[in-house]
Formats: sequence, structure tokens, C-alpha cells
Amino acid sequence: MIEPLYWLTITGANGLNKNVFICISILLIAFATVSCKSKSEANQVKPIEDTTGIIKLPPPKPLRTAEFNRIKIRCQQWYDSVFNYGNFNGGMLVAKSGNIIFEKYNGCGHIGQTDTINSNTANHIASVSKTFTAMGILKLVQDGKVQLDDELNKYFPDFKYPGVTVRDLLDHRSGLPNYLYFMDELGWDKKYAMTNQDVFNWLISKKAQIKDISKPNTHFTYCNTNYALLALLIEKLSGTPYPQFMRDSFFKPLQMKSSFVFTPADSARINLSYDWRGGLIPLNFLDAVYGDKNIYTTPRDLLRWDRALSTNLIFNQDILQQAYSPYSNERPGIRNYGLGWRMNIYPDGKKLIFHNGWWHGSNAVFIRMIDEDAVIILIGNKYSRGIYKAKYLVNLFNPSLSQEEEEEEGK
Repeated sequence: MIEPLYWLTITGANGLNKNVFICISILLIAFATVSCKSKSEANQVKPIEDTTGIIKLPPPKPLRTAEFNRIKIRCQQWYDSVFNYGNFNGGMLVAKSGNIIFEKYNGCGHIGQTDTINSNTANHIASVSKTFTAMGILKLVQDGKVQLDDELNKYFPDFKYPGVTVRDLLDHRSGLPNYLYFMDELGWDKKYAMTNQDVFNWLISKKAQIKDISKPNTHFTYCNTNYALLALLIEKLSGTPYPQFMRDSFFKPLQMKSSFVFTPADSARINLSYDWRGGLIPLNFLDAVYGDKNIYTTPRDLLRWDRALSTNLIFNQDILQQAYSPYSNERPGIRNYGLGWRMNIYPDGKKLIFHNGWWHGSNAVFIRMIDEDAVIILIGNKYSRGIYKAKYLVNLFNPSLSQEEEEEEGK
């Protein structure tokens, strides 16, 4: 039986509230008698029932039977060769023009139990969450609430890092160090769950002690701090918590009914993650920070996200063009980064738009071929290098696209 992680809020001697997490080693006997069906339902997100403001996505476009079958057979062959020992614990979906061609689910939300993963099972997509944070900021740009070249200290006067703009945060050119490392190095008490505000506060109060701060917009450095700060900016500009903003702006309108942003209140209902051997990886002090991670969703919900981004139903074409433009051109090669999106840019002008993710044992890929109107999605909660090999499937849609494999992202 898995020992769940619970979070409590206490008030310390200094009057500040802190989230504290503890492991409960004694479980109620009644919990052990919960049925298989109840376990499965407990890990599903409650459906969003209100239909106000729902965005109707366009229907799938016709697809030739021969093409459908060709792609489906090749996907099955790839799946069988990469996951031939059943070592995939999650979901995979491949679609073209809105048509689901290949869809496969395997394993359980809790390894060793019987809560079978299905199309409604939400798992952590790690850094693929950055695509939502980035587009959340771009929605606020489109609404006239912020400019990409505004400095962050315009909205947070205490942020004494001159020259760091909203664009620099989005394209990982801020020069800021990664909170995953500097908070630990400077002595964060791991009994307490770190928040986005804590990251901000330490950037301010301990700037003199923080190493590896660079001048902004000089080079690309992938950094989770950027997106933790962007989540705070979303909250500042919208007046709503980041989880609610994501729900109201994207999840609910697009009927992404299984999607949510994790907060400590969700600790008992989520699927935790596992290492490649199947060993449980518990939540820790870093798991309350969002924006850079912490979105839980499904392949089908990510397909809805792709369909929305492939239209002008939420974003105008100018905003999408800015999101998919390369901003780090100081090094030769096809790899680059836009505003919340990785990309490969080929000599013939073709682009492969994607993002990978890795956090604890969860990893994910979200690969979008915009010109070909195709998408490849894998989400797993048991670490597997095979998930990143999905990039080899892009040549099913365009043989000129690279088959190179991308590195993990997260820590």
C-alpha cells in the first residue's frame, strides 16, 4: 500500500504561514478495502459541468483511409519496438487534422495497484506545462495588459534585476539562475514546501549570495525560475491565482475536463511518479511551485490544446507567430527556442514545434507539426527514455523533418 503525502499549513513564530508536508504511515483500514473502481475514480479530475464560455473546436478534417492505416501501422510498430517489455506506464496519442490515428494506454496510476490508466487519467506533464504558462502571458499581451518588452520590475518594483523583460523570461534569456539549485544551496529548509513567492523573495533578499547571475539577453539558458516568475506575473495582472487562471482561460473553455494545476490540496488524489525500476518517488519541498511544471492532463486534453492553437479561436496570428519565432540565434544548428516552445528550424524553412518534460519520474513529449497539422503526445508517470524517442515518428508526416532525439527537461 502506498503511503500518501499530506500537506499541512502551520503558523510559525514569525507569523508566516508555511506549507509543511508529512508522510502518514498508518492508514485507515477502510482505505485498504476501497474497491478497484473507487481507486480509479478517486484519481480522475471532476468534470467541468458549466458550459458557459465553451469554445467549439473545428471538427476533424477528412483523412484518406490509406494514409490513416499507414500511420497507424507504423505507430504500432514503433510502440512495440520501444516498449516491447511493457515498460511504458502512461498514454500515447498520435493525430492528424484532428483525427486520432493511434491511441494506447498502459499500466496503472499507482504501480502495483489496479487503477488502470485510461483516456481520463491525468498525469504530470512537467515542463510541457511551460507551453500553458507562456500562452497565458501571451493572452495577457493580446488583451493589452502587458508588453513583451516590459521589464519585470515595472510590475514588481522590488525586483532589482534591471533589464530582465517579460520576453527574456519567456525565451530563457533572463540570465537568472535556476531556483531548483540556488534555493537548496542557500539553505532552504526542506521541511517546508517552497512557493513561487518564496522563489521571488529569495531572489530579492539573497541576491548578493546567489551565484551565476548573467546579464539578460546575452545567451539562452533553460531555467525554471523564469516560468515560476511568469506565473506570479499572471497572478498580478489577472488578479486570480495561477491555477484558476489556467482553468478559466484554457481548461474550461476548451473542455479539457481532466486537466488541472497541482496545488498541495491535490496531494491525496494525484498519481505520483516512479523511477524506471518502478520505485515510488514521493513529493518533496519543490512540488508546490507552478508555472514551470505542475499541470496534470491527458493525451486527449493535449490534443484539444493543439487544436485550439492550430486555429485563431483564442490567439490571433500575430501572437502565434511571435510564440513560434526563434530568439536564440547565437549558435549554429537547427535547435532554437521561441516563447514557451522548443523548435527545430530546417534549411527549407520548415519548423517542428514541441516541448518535452521531466519531473521526478514523470516525463512527457508534445510534438506539433503545424504545416502537416499533426501531433504526437506521450505522457508517463514511470520514467522512460523511450518516451523521448517519439521524435522519430515525425517522418511519418514529413520525411524531411529531423529524427533527432531531444534531451530531458526539468531538473
